[in-house]
Amino acid sequence: MTQSIAPPAAPGPAVRADRPRRVLRAVAVVSCGPYLALKAAWIAGSSLGIPEGSPLLDDRLTMAVVNGLSMLLDSAVIVLALVLTRPWGMRVPAWLLAFPVWVATGLLAPIMAGFPAQLVARVFGGGGGSSAGREAFLDEWVFAVVYTGFIAQGLALGGLFVLYARDRWGHLWRGRVWDLPVSALGPAHRALAVAAAVLALPPLTLHVLWACGVSSGLGEGRAAERGGDFYVLETLYVVFLLAAVTGVVLLAFRRGRALPVPVPLGLAWVGSSAVACWGGWLSLASVGGVADLADRPTPPMNLAYAGQMLVGLLVAAIGAYHLTERSAEAARRAA
Repeated sequence: MTQSIAPPAAPGPAVRADRPRRVLRAVAVVSCGPYLALKAAWIAGSSLGIPEGSPLLDDRLTMAVVNGLSMLLDSAVIVLALVLTRPWGMRVPAWLLAFPVWVATGLLAPIMAGFPAQLVARVFGGGGGSSAGREAFLDEWVFAVVYTGFIAQGLALGGLFVLYARDRWGHLWRGRVWDLPVSALGPAHRALAVAAAVLALPPLTLHVLWACGVSSGLGEGRAAERGGDFYVLETLYVVFLLAAVTGVVLLAFRRGRALPVPVPLGLAWVGSSAVACWGGWLSLASVGGVADLADRPTPPMNLAYAGQMLVGLLVAAIGAYHLTERSAEAARRAA
């Protein structure tokens, strides 16, 4: 999914600057405002939304660097919104657009699904877990503002990308699973799908156990702080892993033959991006040294993070291979 996808032959389609696109673009740009303003304030030295005693105040320089990088990442949403709605966006190389959109999908999808689910869990008595003896990280209102903005960004960018992809690459996923050409579903495709399913078993098993309340394999600090938020996130990791594997298996073995092709492609795209990006992020965070030994990731936790990252990357590669083969097939038929 992150590799090159050949555009259709002949003059490429033009982006229509219709009202839905303009509205979605405006939503994407405006929803970045609160997050960027908050990050800029923190870089300038403000402690808005940061309670006294928060570990975020321990190292101002590191905080400024991290906030600067996160501002760049969120600013990329504005750039993507322009690419997806301007005529010159159709000339952007496919890989240069598909990769950042895939990453954005992976980072935003768990937040879009998880934050509302956590709120519902709290309404029904599922708290955020015990934090006795620990200073608050951020004020609660910060999470509400930031995550609401992320959800708006995800919905707007998702809508824009669907419209853009339909215009530029819609010919690659027309029809149903039974219509897929045999040339796009060779032995290599099926072997890689099986490998992805096998690789998914260890992280899937661990996340299922943790979602069911088992504490084995968790660090002392993580196990002590479990609450509704923790169980929601663990359940989401299970859902996204299953979505990634299900999508790629449906494509490789032509299961669910009556399903429209976008269904397994969508499952593979969203599932692979979510598990790869968050697995990579959690793996990277675990390398950065934690002062409290009880908070350090255990080997099983690192296995879960690294395993889901590898599964996501493999499923993404299979999806890219599939679309490349379909593009080549369409070019041969047009010749």
